[in-house]
Amino acid sequence: MKFSLNWLAQDLETEASVGEIAETLTMIGLEVESIEDRAKGMEDFVTARVLEAGPHPNADRLKLCRVDNGTEVLEVVCGAPNARDGLIGVFAGAGTYIPGIDATLKKSKIRGVTSNGMLLSEKEMGLSDDHEGIVELPADTPIGVPAVEIMGLGDPLFDIAITPNRGDCLGVRGIARDLAAAGIGTLKPLDIEPVPGSFESPVKVHLDFTPESASACPYFAGRMIRGVKNGQSPAWLREKLEAIGLRPISALVDITNLMTIALSRPLHVFDVGKLNGHIHVRLAREGETLLALDGKEYALDPEMTVIADEQHAEALGGVMGGEATGCTEETVDVFLESAYFDPVRTAATGRKLNLQSDARFRFERGVDPAFAVPGMELASKLILGICGGEASEPVIAGAEPEWKRDYDLRHGRVAELGGVEVDGEETVRILGDLGFTVKDGDGAWTVGVPSWRPDVVGEADLVEEVVRIHGYDKVPTVHLQRPTALPQPALDLAQHHRVLARRALAARGLTEAVTFSFLPAAEAEQFGGVEDALRLVNPISSDLDVMRPCLLPNLISAAARNADRGSPDLGLFEVGPQFADETPEGQAMVGAGLRAGAWAPRNWHILARGVDAFDAKGDALAVLGALGAPVASARLSSPAPAWYHPGRSGVLMLGPKTVLAQFGEIHPGIAASMGIEGPLAGFEIFLDNLPLPKSGKGAARANLDISPYQAVERDFAFVVDESVAAEAVLAAAGGVDKGLIEGVRLFDLFTGGNLGEAKKSLAIAVTLQPRDKTMTDAEIEAVSDKIVAAVIKKTGGVLRG
Repeated sequence: MKFSLNWLAQDLETEASVGEIAETLTMIGLEVESIEDRAKGMEDFVTARVLEAGPHPNADRLKLCRVDNGTEVLEVVCGAPNARDGLIGVFAGAGTYIPGIDATLKKSKIRGVTSNGMLLSEKEMGLSDDHEGIVELPADTPIGVPAVEIMGLGDPLFDIAITPNRGDCLGVRGIARDLAAAGIGTLKPLDIEPVPGSFESPVKVHLDFTPESASACPYFAGRMIRGVKNGQSPAWLREKLEAIGLRPISALVDITNLMTIALSRPLHVFDVGKLNGHIHVRLAREGETLLALDGKEYALDPEMTVIADEQHAEALGGVMGGEATGCTEETVDVFLESAYFDPVRTAATGRKLNLQSDARFRFERGVDPAFAVPGMELASKLILGICGGEASEPVIAGAEPEWKRDYDLRHGRVAELGGVEVDGEETVRILGDLGFTVKDGDGAWTVGVPSWRPDVVGEADLVEEVVRIHGYDKVPTVHLQRPTALPQPALDLAQHHRVLARRALAARGLTEAVTFSFLPAAEAEQFGGVEDALRLVNPISSDLDVMRPCLLPNLISAAARNADRGSPDLGLFEVGPQFADETPEGQAMVGAGLRAGAWAPRNWHILARGVDAFDAKGDALAVLGALGAPVASARLSSPAPAWYHPGRSGVLMLGPKTVLAQFGEIHPGIAASMGIEGPLAGFEIFLDNLPLPKSGKGAARANLDISPYQAVERDFAFVVDESVAAEAVLAAAGGVDKGLIEGVRLFDLFTGGNLGEAKKSLAIAVTLQPRDKTMTDAEIEAVSDKIVAAVIKKTGGVLRG
């Protein structure tokens, strides 16, 4: 939100300096992003009169001007086509820095004639890109005075950040009101005098809504003004708009822009000569289109509010007008519209069409519903004063939305919630200066909320207003009481797990991604679906309309975008929440990863291959191991969820119910529907399901137990049915003597040959680690026989010969 100091002064009586105003704005929650001194670098520019503009003796396109700068008459060579006798412009003498061209002037000869300075264009002054001619000032401008004073460039320009709840401060008057409440000045009264109507408007307004859609536009005020002359705005109005970066267009349009910035009251003016009959405010029809004022044609849908005539949609309610009924210099009769549009519907319309405007920016944050008629009266007065004409009686359709509401503010709540003591008189003054009505009662004030503050919805908000204006810097610092004198960990166990998971995944060569917690509903349905409670009423984008039930879809979408840009081989991971329902218990913290395309270790002699389920399994096991999960006790189960390949996926379980992780190749159908080809392997680690450490366990580490005796490794190959999992063979072998057997691993899988139908050979390596003596051959053979017997008994296999 931009405004100049002079503009603020029209609503605020103050003697505060620019610095004091800036500091106060930031302290009351209206953060100052910048203060622009538009006169900087132009202090030496003065007004000057061209006494004579004659032809240059040695150049056809140049002129030799005699210029009076108020102290002396100088010869200046000028190439501007508008240089002429009597023109008053802006002059810079030799030695002056010119910001627009980043150069310092020197007295120099141009085509044999000495030029002693320059007559400046707006581009050379650094004001705009206009360099078609030199600046022309009014004929009564005094000569030899600083140009910044004459052009109003000495007026500082504020740029402040407005939070989404403060739509009232998207008007200069709202900012002035807050400053006045903070003691920086006095708010000037707003003179709203109704404009008398001299005839009944031939253009009527109809609100064509059903009871269900009536909230789209419940209130519409307007009037016809005939006999206007729409030309250039007066200088004061053009200067106001130009100061904040708005381009003046015509008087009628500039007046509506002035009302938007000054009072946060968007308006629109229709050319009555281009309307077909009466005005109808309704929902758009299927297939209807609108050519907007930005020159683009938009396809509308029945969820959008339009202002139409008897035949066509002529404007998007709360967003932008249409080109067909826009005002031009030929406009004679106009209809002024001042309506209230539903914030949610307005925001949704703008997002669907990717259409931003000053009107939408304010309506979606909530404009003052009680200011529709006063805003129309003020705009009518401006139009009549600048463009002339004759106003009709007001045309009112619908009724002002109900906005009145009262809340009790208990006398002690400011101290209890805000942490600062504010006496009762000061509390009442602050709320009163902000526009609230305050009635004292038994132990509480009854506070009426003004129409321009839709964000205040309870006692806590009233406390916030009092503390905000009283000053956040006056809230005393209170140190939290420490439960113990000893330092405590900064992170709890769950937070520590997230940090370790990120480190482990990064160490595996994956790149961390941070994606939205939302995704398209169509993708959510492929990953388990969502409850209605997780569908967003007001999404930040039309295609991000549900909370994510799974982290993988966003990672797959990111992989697809990378593949489209020529990077199909990558690994991504994210640690964040996913949602099963709207309750706190329905939110789960998950570490998810995705590998796409080809993968190869950093060995030049090993060829790259497509990623598969084993890559995802390895990632999941590595992270679980880094987090201290009992990986050895986990068992592999199936099937995995439907978004994984049914034959190339699995679930790591701890006990019969606890899911530690799930992994596998992504279902090809889902990958294709999300626009990515090639192998995809993903995993999900459920960090909340990791078992907690046993209570009472000391902080001391266990003794390091290293055997001094030589370990022995023996290989075994078993022929088993194809349905037997390798995990069963490993578990059977490892369970023979846990004190002696240090490890069991699978190193070969063979099928076919002479094994027979539905048979496979699994080769395992068993490591025996004695603790008290070196093993003899007989002891090794005895253990080997037990291993063979255990595997045969539990799997039905046979030792391969």
